[in-house]
Amino acid sequence: MGKPTGFMEYERLDRTYKPAADRVRHFREFVIPLDDSEIRNQGARCMDCGIPFCHQGCPVNNIIPDWNDLVYQGNWHEAIGVLQSTNNFPEFTGRICPAPCEAACTLNIQDNPVTIKTIECAIVDKAWENNWITPQIAGHKTGKRVAVVGSGPAGMACAQQLARAGHEVDLFEKSDRIGGLLRYGIPDFKMEKHIIDRRMGQMQAEGVEFHTGVHIGYDRKAADLLKEFDAVALTGGAEHPRDLDVPGRELDGVHFAMTFLPQQNKRNAGDSIDADLEISAKNKHVIVIGGGDTGSDCIGTSFRQGAISVTQLEILPRPPEMENKALTWPDWPNKLRTSSSQEEGAEREWAVATKSIEGEDGKVTAINCIRVEWTKDVNGSWKMHEVEGSEFQLKADLVLLAMGFIHPVHEGMLQELGVDLDPRGNVKGDTEGESAYYTSIDKVFSAGDMRRGQSLVVWAIREGRQCARAIDEYLMGSTELPR
Repeated sequence: MGKPTGFMEYERLDRTYKPAADRVRHFREFVIPLDDSEIRNQGARCMDCGIPFCHQGCPVNNIIPDWNDLVYQGNWHEAIGVLQSTNNFPEFTGRICPAPCEAACTLNIQDNPVTIKTIECAIVDKAWENNWITPQIAGHKTGKRVAVVGSGPAGMACAQQLARAGHEVDLFEKSDRIGGLLRYGIPDFKMEKHIIDRRMGQMQAEGVEFHTGVHIGYDRKAADLLKEFDAVALTGGAEHPRDLDVPGRELDGVHFAMTFLPQQNKRNAGDSIDADLEISAKNKHVIVIGGGDTGSDCIGTSFRQGAISVTQLEILPRPPEMENKALTWPDWPNKLRTSSSQEEGAEREWAVATKSIEGEDGKVTAINCIRVEWTKDVNGSWKMHEVEGSEFQLKADLVLLAMGFIHPVHEGMLQELGVDLDPRGNVKGDTEGESAYYTSIDKVFSAGDMRRGQSLVVWAIREGRQCARAIDEYLMGSTELPR
């Protein structure tokens, strides 16, 4: 906790954004951080609540009251130690986590939670500025070799923990750069990529070997990894996107979000895009189908590319402005949330289904939509019904499909290994007990979106850490890695 009476003395104060008119001119981060004194006051607001539900709200179980108090006391150096004891990459989560910990904060009962995410980001940014984050090199080597396939947050966390336990770790990535969705899914204006590179430097010093441009199951057989390494961790993403099965889907100008977003990140990195494959929102009317984070990222990217207009369609009804806290707290509530990208000028349509896509000369020109209603059937299940006579049309030069991801790609590595899949098509594996993170194949483990399904960066970090612990115990018979 911070100051016993801090929550009564100081109002909640969070980071602000640079004006939308300015920030849409570039792809850099635009958050305006609080100064040290303001962060100290926010740390002081952490009350003696008795049961810190923020622990349960945070997937990595950050020890939030402790580092809030340390910030309040001015002990930033110790605060980063506490923060990194549970989270390998707080600079990632401090930027792109939706902060379920704040929803679980006791002060959120009055809609005034501690600014946990802001404090977390301030701690780690100050630590980097002062060179307090250094490689944690293992004091001994185990002689065991582990291959980690997939370099997103789950793979990076798993690899780092295993290297710190003394194992020889090789991290394989099919793309040309490390980072997975952090690198090519998250726009630079939400998290600049030198932040990933900085952690890579630390991990390399700790002994992790990075291999980019190696697609396991294609460039290199998965069976070779089983022969060469003592354990293999599958930490790829849930990359099979949900498609839109409507007439006109084949038209030029209709693309998956994860075809569109990586291109801009590559441009920002100095790469050139093949003119025949290039997708741009410049001078176009853009329709984003899907109301989640990926859809929001498409909005912000489209505006920065020079879109004339952006409309986001969501098939679910508009959530309430405010949740009923008596029913939801401390769980993550369903409520209306507006992202910084949506604030930049997007039109949002709720309870809308796409019926067809129209075009001329093979190029998209419009989409045909209909409004829907959701009602419960006799069994209590929600059913969607089209509203008769509610059809409407929207002009469209570019349609981006951001409707989520179904499961990992099965072709290639997973098919070759023959690992069991769960009913949703993810790699089957438990998270508890003696077989935690084991797959159906001996010495093969899985964590992150490949096992869990599409989720948050913070959940990926949690699973990567826990998978590393399971692998260490498998290899050594016991483990001192934290869970």
